Amino acid sequence: MKSKVRIRGQRRGGIRGDLRKIMKCLCSGEQLRADDEMISSSESLATKDYAVSGLSSKPGEADQKLDATNIEEAEISLRERGSLNYEEARALLGRIEYQKGNFEAALQVFEGIDIAAITPKIKLTLSRRVEGHRRHSQNHAMPPLSIHSVILLLEAIFLRAKSLQGLGRFKEAAQSCKLILDIVESSSPEGLPENFGVDYKLRETLSKAVELLPELWKLADAPREAIVSYRRALLHNWNLDGVTTAKIQKEFAVFLLYNGDEARPPNLRSQMDSSFVPRNNIEEAILLLMIILRKVSLKRIQWDRSILDHLSFALSVSGDLRALAIQVEGLVPEILDERERYLLLALCYYGANDGLVALNLLRKLFRNRENPNNVEALLMASKICGEIPNHAEEGTGYARRALESLMGGCDQLESSAHYLLGVSLSAHSKSAISDSERVTRQYKALQALELAERVLKTRDPNILYHLSVENAEQRKLDAALYYAKCLVKVEAGSNVKGWLLLARILSAQKRFVDAVTIVDAALDQTGKWEQGGLLRTKAKLQIAEGHLDGATKTYTQLLADLQVESKSFGYGKEHRQDSIVSARNLELEVWHDLAYLYISLSQWHDAEGCLSMSNRISSYSASRHHAIGSIHEAKGQYKYKDALISYRSALDIDPDHVPSLISTAVVLRKLGNRSNAIARSFLVRALQLDRTNHSTWYNLGLLYKDEGTTMSLLEAADCFEAAMVLEESAPVEPFR
Repeated sequence: MKSKVRIRGQRRGGIRGDLRKIMKCLCSGEQLRADDEMISSSESLATKDYAVSGLSSKPGEADQKLDATNIEEAEISLRERGSLNYEEARALLGRIEYQKGNFEAALQVFEGIDIAAITPKIKLTLSRRVEGHRRHSQNHAMPPLSIHSVILLLEAIFLRAKSLQGLGRFKEAAQSCKLILDIVESSSPEGLPENFGVDYKLRETLSKAVELLPELWKLADAPREAIVSYRRALLHNWNLDGVTTAKIQKEFAVFLLYNGDEARPPNLRSQMDSSFVPRNNIEEAILLLMIILRKVSLKRIQWDRSILDHLSFALSVSGDLRALAIQVEGLVPEILDERERYLLLALCYYGANDGLVALNLLRKLFRNRENPNNVEALLMASKICGEIPNHAEEGTGYARRALESLMGGCDQLESSAHYLLGVSLSAHSKSAISDSERVTRQYKALQALELAERVLKTRDPNILYHLSVENAEQRKLDAALYYAKCLVKVEAGSNVKGWLLLARILSAQKRFVDAVTIVDAALDQTGKWEQGGLLRTKAKLQIAEGHLDGATKTYTQLLADLQVESKSFGYGKEHRQDSIVSARNLELEVWHDLAYLYISLSQWHDAEGCLSMSNRISSYSASRHHAIGSIHEAKGQYKYKDALISYRSALDIDPDHVPSLISTAVVLRKLGNRSNAIARSFLVRALQLDRTNHSTWYNLGLLYKDEGTTMSLLEAADCFEAAMVLEESAPVEPFR
């Protein structure tokens, strides 16, 4: 036993001695004597070039700089082959220089390896190795290289790529790294066997190369090549571990979301007919992130919060937040605590236009003793309630609780709480029974909004918008105009909503020429598909000025634009569903506007033609039935009953359609038959919905006047006065 140990020690010392001689030869450029020669004369000449370049160490210093790993690699090769060939020696020396950070020196060493000559040998060796693993048989044909030589040479190609990366030559680095994948893939087109390379370093080098290649293409500013590399990394079987695969999937998803270059849909050869194929970057990124989330749920990889952040962004852009809610609900409880889960789910459903579901989730959160006054949840609940008329009072309560919890701790949150309190109070004022109660709530709403602006100390567009609207609805038009101008200035004219509000306030001041000028300025600064609301407002301003021909031309231009936009929906462009619905609703209302214009000119045939066009879009429309009723009413007394039928059809569709409520009352008054009490009930309902409609007050005054009593005449006078004041300050379109 001792003799065996001594023999092994002697052999090990002999190998180390041989290695030192080789390193000295490569470092000094001298040829060894014939009895010790282990490298051919041609190889020694090549190493002279390396020595002359001045990149190596001085003779005698090589022994001090070789680490144990390099010596072990050399020993393995020497045991297998009895010698180190020229390429292997270069690979070892290049590794040494790379480990020392000498990228230029390492690169010059690697350049001496004839990659074109060794590539076929590597491929043949790998293919035979793979075949042997698959068939579980021994192939007696001797491969041209040992597996250790293959590993050493592939590592040299990889380190060459890393050296090029260190020198900033990213495109060359990517091409060098790609060569590794090309070699392995051509050697095993169907992928590597599951346990292939486990006992060697091939798997480690291959894994690093697969992960590095997309990064190099990104550094080389070649996004298309990076996308191809990512897909290649994920679709080919490289025997990567689960963590590495998930990392590549995440990096690819992030690149698809934020790189700004639209990728072509993947061409999947193994795709089944019923399988989902992503059509664009967003869909492919969502698919990848959902796969990662699934792995997290199965506890195959660790939880990473950024995955959910990226998925939230992707689904927000795509407009499918309900799908995000499903993913959040599928996460195990250990990943998200109750507060985060309820908040995130509420955000998802609110973004999916399901405010009531979001509100119910927040209510559940408030029932928890640990989260009764969570400020974020309270503010969100207040925002949702402010947008739902029947829940406005509840929204004021949430905003006040948020203010109590803050106690002046954060200006931003305090300003948001005051802002949401103002919005909720404004919405709550519309349901007030008495005028005094309504005025009090409106006053408090303005106070809260003004306080929100003062606390923040900077101009916030949302606060400015609501300050302007609230002042406008209370007919404080000068203050409303001031805030509207501030809004347009703060947003630099980038938001159509600000321009529209400014034009409508000017129209309420009967400054129609200035309002048209504002709309024209907005049209010059906005995109083609954002001009629908502006053009409709311009047409109504032209009608108010008496320019009916100009209004007709503007409506015609708007309809032409909408037709072009609707055709673009079918050419592969991605549009959110709400954008398509919004465009169709706008086209529907434009046809109705034109119908009313022709009714005012007694052009019944043209008006009916417009309604026929709107019927193609939607026959189930309250405004369409109201327009039909208006045609009947305009034709004279013998058509009043037909008009009444149309108005009632409109109210069947929308019981709160204010124009139909008013028109029903008007026709009932004209028909007589002691129906004034019924007509008054319709007008009272219209006032509950909109107290600023001058037509409602005027027609209510007529009903009181018809009664003829002293008290009713006083009531009529008050109604006529309110109608006159409101008509003088009425905008061409509602402020809000």
